[in-house]
Amino acid sequence: MEGLTNPFDCITEFMFFETGIEPSEVILIPGGSHPQLMKKAAELYHRGLAPYILPSGGQSPKISSTEWEFLRAVGISLGVPENAILREDKATNTFENARYSWLELQQQGIRLRKAILVCKSYHARRALLTYQVEFPLNIEFFVSPVTDKTGTTSDNWYLDEHKINRVMNELTKVGQYFKQHIPKWVNK
Repeated sequence: MEGLTNPFDCITEFMFFETGIEPSEVILIPGGSHPQLMKKAAELYHRGLAPYILPSGGQSPKISSTEWEFLRAVGISLGVPENAILREDKATNTFENARYSWLELQQQGIRLRKAILVCKSYHARRALLTYQVEFPLNIEFFVSPVTDKTGTTSDNWYLDEHKINRVMNELTKVGQYFKQHIPKWVNK
């Protein structure tokens, strides 16, 4: 790759990315106890980019409620109307976040063509691939990552052992989780 100054720059480019954003039917948040996720989703909602936000997540040892309740409270505090926040409060991992979110959208009768995915910056690749596995292949996703409370960014992940571990764990999961899905995508 041209212009790479460090051998790991290709990892940075693969793991930390975002796309342009277009108006969509929903803003999806694949769980978490990071208020930055809902802050970004609320900002996009207030800009009129989607009429609904669907945070996903069940019980978590990091917070006293479900991830959904935590994110919902942040959204309401930022002026998002309660009826604009859809509910998925059972998921315990990213695959369940995606699977249960898809079921919730179907139950709500929302005809989905485009969705915005708000996720942690170093989780962007795995989150996108997971939603692409669980949602129909014709759904167009836009990725809007945030820097979470760990402060892990494309500019600093390689400077700290904890951040290196965080990013490399995500990279490993991409290989482990999606190998078997490649034939499905090739033969669509």
